[in-house]
Amino acid sequence: MDDKAQRTRFYSKVLGTSMNLGQGEGRKADDVTPYIISLDIGTTTMRSHVYLKNGSIKGSSSKRIQIMYPEPRWAEMDPELLVQQAVDCIKESIRAANITASQVTCIGITNQRSTFLTWDRETGKPFHNFITWQDLRASDHVKSWNNSYKLRALNKGSSLLHMFTRQPRFLAASVLKFMSNQVGLRLIWALENIEELRHRASEDQVMFGCIDTWLLWKLTGEKVHATDYSNASGTGLFDPFQVEWSSIVCNLLHIPMSMLPEIRDTSGLFGKTDASLFGAAIPITAMISDQMSAMFGECCFDVGDMKCTMGTGTFVDVNTGSSAHASVAGLYPQIGWKIKDELVFVAEGAINDTGIVIEWAKSMGFFDDVADTSRIAESVPDSGQVCMVAAFSGLQAPINDDKAASSIFGLKPTTTKAHLVRALLESIAFRFKILYEAILKESKVELSNTIRADGGVCNNDFLMQLISDLTGQLIDRSKQRADITSLGAAFVAGLHAGVWKDKEELRSIRKSEQIFKPDTKRWSEYKEVFTDWERAVTRSKEWYSRDS
Repeated sequence: MDDKAQRTRFYSKVLGTSMNLGQGEGRKADDVTPYIISLDIGTTTMRSHVYLKNGSIKGSSSKRIQIMYPEPRWAEMDPELLVQQAVDCIKESIRAANITASQVTCIGITNQRSTFLTWDRETGKPFHNFITWQDLRASDHVKSWNNSYKLRALNKGSSLLHMFTRQPRFLAASVLKFMSNQVGLRLIWALENIEELRHRASEDQVMFGCIDTWLLWKLTGEKVHATDYSNASGTGLFDPFQVEWSSIVCNLLHIPMSMLPEIRDTSGLFGKTDASLFGAAIPITAMISDQMSAMFGECCFDVGDMKCTMGTGTFVDVNTGSSAHASVAGLYPQIGWKIKDELVFVAEGAINDTGIVIEWAKSMGFFDDVADTSRIAESVPDSGQVCMVAAFSGLQAPINDDKAASSIFGLKPTTTKAHLVRALLESIAFRFKILYEAILKESKVELSNTIRADGGVCNNDFLMQLISDLTGQLIDRSKQRADITSLGAAFVAGLHAGVWKDKEELRSIRKSEQIFKPDTKRWSEYKEVFTDWERAVTRSKEWYSRDS
């Protein structure tokens, strides 16, 4: 037996796999061990991890994402810089793992949603920078459209149709409202304000895509213009009930559907990287949006499973199975993933300002190290009647007010930094509470009594315990919480490449680090504090009468 055969036999025993990569994508069955690259494009950080079959990370690299603020309430990213950073990040993670690109089995890509770009079909040149999901330049458009006769007619007509048919898609359309964190009206702003884009769109020479689509386009040598169902469903241009791009929304907003990318299964061969980038053509076998990737990494595979990701923003997602959720509280129905015949829907609520407000507080000198915030909050018995409302990007479901302002109420001469830190953490917990209760009220599925938590903000013990107390739920904090989104993308990519045979193999890889149990007496202590905070929210609403 030669050396290669001996190594193959040895690793097959250790890893328990014959290295069947399925459908011919990835490396051949006689290769020694699988290496899966997960590229995770977040709001503030880009990471590339090289994963082994047991879920451990063999090599990593990260880059700081540069957000530009050319105007008040605008937020942009340089598309060419993003591609270069992605290529560099992948190269560095391969070197850190001490392997070559030819040894990589596959790549999975996960990314922040609704950050979009348009570019010329012929030249490949972008018409503008990425307009990110936090950008509020279209907030006046949102307000105008939500009060328009066209949308009111659509709402009323859909309400009548729902009355006669009882179909959930008509219920959803009856309460349809546009939101700034969706693509639609930011894209309309671009079409109205960028002359070259408007001209080329009239000639059907514009390509549209979010981060996943642009990266796929560039990594494949400008050959593949596609997205997956999870990313498409997060744009607001997708009909989750028909499971296709929404002709109704696109026609309503006069968005040419010719610019939209092809929608493919979340797990599958999207293409191969141009060999000139990494020295070998690597199969891209997964594209999945960040929150759905975290959902997959948390192994929320069963109906009623719920996860909470707390990073730059807070995202609460519940698996609703094979049915799209029709919401009246602003919980947008998403597609979690589509893998062959399995189509999983998710009901999601979002809070845009979580990690952002913590970083702001640090910049203001409330504390020196984020890790100290839990201890600081517990150093005082309460917040001293200080209430904080974090609304840098408005207030999302179930409040749904893009014009709300951040505010602090109840400051006194006796207020200390500890009071402010505690009020900040309490405000995050209160936002979570009302979002969770909206999901609880609207969900048509039996929810699990455990919320799986991940993201950097979940490191805060005070916050995790308070959320458990306010919701009455167990909070299961993941051991892999810092990289759960990356892990999810690796899972999805590896499933198609045959690294894992099915989702059941993944459950043992995801680990719990700590479980927070609710104290049922805590709510009585917080009832008045929560009522005061609700008053503060009311006074913060509709603050901005115009973009400024």
